[in-house]
Amino acid sequence: MTKDFYDAVVVGSGPNGLAAAIRLQQHGLSVLLVEGRDTPGGGMRTAALTHPGYMHDICSAVHPMALASPFFSGLPLADYGLRFVQPEVQAAHPLDDGTAGLLFTSIESTAENLGTDSKGYTNLVSSVVRDWSDLKNDLLGPLRFPSRPLSLARFGIKGLPGAAYTARRFRGTAAKALWAGMAAHAMQPFTNLGTSAIALVLLAAGHAQGWPIPLGGSQAIASALTAYFVALGGELSCGTFVKAIDELPSSRAVLLDVSPKQLLSIAGAALSPAYRHQLGRYRYGMGVFKIDWALDQPIPFSSAESRRAGTVHLGGTLAEIALAEKETAAGRMPARPFVLLAQPSIFDPSRAPAGKHTAWAYCHVPQGSAADQTTAIENQVERFAPGFKKIINGRHTLNALQMQAYNPNYVGGDINCGVQDIFQLFTRPVPRLNPYRTSAKGLYICSSATPPGGGVHGMCGYHAAQTALKDLF
Repeated sequence: MTKDFYDAVVVGSGPNGLAAAIRLQQHGLSVLLVEGRDTPGGGMRTAALTHPGYMHDICSAVHPMALASPFFSGLPLADYGLRFVQPEVQAAHPLDDGTAGLLFTSIESTAENLGTDSKGYTNLVSSVVRDWSDLKNDLLGPLRFPSRPLSLARFGIKGLPGAAYTARRFRGTAAKALWAGMAAHAMQPFTNLGTSAIALVLLAAGHAQGWPIPLGGSQAIASALTAYFVALGGELSCGTFVKAIDELPSSRAVLLDVSPKQLLSIAGAALSPAYRHQLGRYRYGMGVFKIDWALDQPIPFSSAESRRAGTVHLGGTLAEIALAEKETAAGRMPARPFVLLAQPSIFDPSRAPAGKHTAWAYCHVPQGSAADQTTAIENQVERFAPGFKKIINGRHTLNALQMQAYNPNYVGGDINCGVQDIFQLFTRPVPRLNPYRTSAKGLYICSSATPPGGGVHGMCGYHAAQTALKDLF
């Protein structure tokens, strides 16, 4: 910190903190970005967690929303070294018989693989993909009058039902399983309203922009954003965990990329009693248990197509995954959890020594669970890739509480920074006309606890910065 006064101070350098800082700096303001750890990035960090030369993404790994982001897609990040690779198969969902539901960039290829459900799948996603360029601006923002009402209405009709209801469109096991894997990203029971919307957004992003993997790891996204921010004239201060807002230099605006729990801790005294009460009622969702593996060879999936996928969903049938998510939401750990797996070294050789590989996976666990799910996850991988356990030469694990210790925004291991259900999507963190303003003048929240929620898209930070610009500058 080189000055006593800044126009704006942003606390937290995850994708939203970086987006907010960049947006403010683009307007020629003096902006200080404060990060608790020694390097910026938040959920976008890459490190040698197992052995030297094996580079693992600590949190996020595959980024369906990175290219879809209206803000990030307009930044010159390629000029600062950011490159993405697109897997041949965006996502795969292997089944016990050796077949798999597959997400390709092409709707036609995806539908063809689903056989008898080809027409049903096309009818479900085609209008969403066609409207995607309009929809993403409305979906990736706060509740407001839509820029394209008809497009949003068409999406709402399909997205509002629970994923279990929408699955009735399909007859075949593969289509139902592929749909279930997408819906499980909602981290909610499939009966919850709006879980279909999460699945549709991921499918549409896959068809429109793919599910890209950043070359060099997720740290490459953070490094490019940081470099651009500094090139604009911004100032970065790392290694300082802010415990109270009075620790910050004077400024006209403070934007906090933190969870509601941290907001209360850092700035509670500045907030009104009513606002503090509302923040205290904020609901957090399922946690995650994560594993990174160092491998002697690629994962030997029985499904050949799954070996060419960037992301692999492991959980078997729709019924199995629906039960696992229901049990987890109720605070019980299923014997066969739903597992999300990424295998970046298949497409990015820089992630491992020559001939070796890395893989990344997590399963959902009850909020705040300290249980070790290594065996359960590895059993699920082995189920669809016999011989997997024999190729492991190192592993690193983080339970839900360790995830929170690594990144305090992940309260109880909740990587979405709060339940993203129909009751807490556009009203996060509290029901307000503008969710980014707090009750204190000049104090804003810009984390994924605000709309549009979790994901590496930076839109929470962008909209918070836009609010501050309108209010104060």
